[in-house]
Amino acid sequence: MTTSETSLDSLLVKLNSGDWSAAEVVFQRFEPYLRMIVRRQITGAMQSKFNSSDIVQSAWADLLQGFRNGRWRFEDVGHLQAFLVKATQNRFLDRVRQQRTPLEHERALTAADESQIPHHRTPRASQEVRLVELWSEITKTCSEPHRVLLELKRQGKSLSEIAAQTGYHESSIRRILYDLARQFVASNGPDKR
Repeated sequence: MTTSETSLDSLLVKLNSGDWSAAEVVFQRFEPYLRMIVRRQITGAMQSKFNSSDIVQSAWADLLQGFRNGRWRFEDVGHLQAFLVKATQNRFLDRVRQQRTPLEHERALTAADESQIPHHRTPRASQEVRLVELWSEITKTCSEPHRVLLELKRQGKSLSEIAAQTGYHESSIRRILYDLARQFVASNGPDKR
């Protein structure tokens, strides 16, 4: 009997009695072997969803409580190894089942698919000029604090972000923006554009 087998046998005795430190050592000893078993079963598509470490650690996390409570007893190291392999394989199959449906719906983006993606339209030069003029019209009648609010809103900031940056309350910002829009529409009605 080798020293390795003797130390595993002594670990098994401790593990069967619920020794927490023995469970940690057993994990360190068997983890590379269990990862190798999982790696051999992971297909290319599954590699993007999880790796062998994920599976082994997940299985081990569930097994630890049983080891702590002494729920399992093993006659020898071979039985322990078979148990760990089976638990790891079951966890792997569980993850494969969870990922099967998402993988069936995933597909690579092809050149044909790219033609279906809407392209960002850049405004024509005349539209850009009109936008600059419109922005100038909107801001020329505003006070400086209101211009700041408008600029932050134009940048896409939310009311809470604007409130945090300016110190105004969100409802005040909403009211100011509403009043500015109403004033602009009233002074630049459809016939004045």
